Amino acid sequence: MKKFQAEIDVMPKKEILDPQGKAVTGSMKNLGLSEIHNVRIGKHISLEVEADSEATANAKVEQACKNLLANLIMESYHFSVKEV
Repeated sequence: MKKFQAEIDVMPKKEILDPQGKAVTGSMKNLGLSEIHNVRIGKHISLEVEADSEATANAKVEQACKNLLANLIMESYHFSVKEV
């Protein structure tokens, strides 16, 4: 078995309201950073997976994202996997 490191980013879909991002965007103006717009807040997940190959590791991470880590109705995700 090989070890792989996965880095996953989960973000609200563009068409979904992001209240946390909207609040941060508003706060940017208060900090004198009015040139920063459309802040979107998501989550970053880092995990290790043991697998025989990178393809298998990718499939396991894909399954984890679809079934647990992301709400596919409201969120999108992308990830990268590399051997460690």
